[in-house]
Order: sequence, then C-alpha cells, then structure tokens
Amino acid sequence: MAGVNKVILVGNLGADPEVKHLEGDKVVAHVSLATKETYKDKSGNRVENTEWHDLELWDGQARIAEQYLKKGMQLFVEGKIKTDTWQDDQGQNRKRTKIRVLSFTMLGGKPEGSGQSSTPSNYNTNQPANRPSTVSEPPMEDDDLPF
Repeated sequence: MAGVNKVILVGNLGADPEVKHLEGDKVVAHVSLATKETYKDKSGNRVENTEWHDLELWDGQARIAEQYLKKGMQLFVEGKIKTDTWQDDQGQNRKRTKIRVLSFTMLGGKPEGSGQSSTPSNYNTNQPANRPSTVSEPPMEDDDLPF
C-alpha cells in the first residue's frame, strides 16, 4: 500500500524569502514559517509552543514569494515533507527536514508598511475580493516514489 506524505500548516513568516536564481530559468525560495500552539499544562498554566518549519518553493511559486511574501505575513501552506542528507566537511552525516510547498494561500491583508498589493498579478481575479490568494504548483514529474 502506498503512503501519504501531506503537510498542512498555518503560520507566520519569520523572514523575507531567500531567493536563488539557478541555471535554466529555475528559481528556488526558502523561508521559515512559525506555527504556534497554546495549551494548559497539568497545573493549569498556559503554555505556548512555537515550532519553526523550513519551506522550499520552486519556480512560479518562488517568483511570487520573491515579489509578495514578507516577514510577518500569515500563510496557509500545503506540501510534503522532504529530508536532505549529506556529509559535512568533517565527515559527519547531516540531515535537514523541510516542507516542499505544493500550494500556499496568503492570508490577511497587506503587511504593515507595504505599499504593494498582497495579491499576485497572475492571480485569478474572478474570485471575490475578500478571498485570499492561492498559488499552486503543477504536479512534479519526479515524485520520488520508490516503485
């Protein structure tokens, strides 16, 4: 039976996206997303836990991220977990887990102090004005399936 690798997150950006323009018109953007969970412990004290997630966006999404995403913005993200492994200069095995973004929705209005619209110019403007902007990437051909 095949597995499911799906992640849904709602959080705030910790910084502006870091964008790299690669060979062959490829673009990748990396950004951190903070999700916050609040609960009461056994003693009744309020506990707040913040989890940070490394997001990776490619091509069209990366271009939109570069133009519109800013620190502090709230995002709804759908994606999948990806793990990179490598050896560092000292020969130590390293591992990094990230979220490969498949689609994201910008929530809320413009970031504070921003003079630009929070809606991408290529967004479908047939939707009502109060609806958030959703950006989806077409399915990738290389889906990393083991069979």
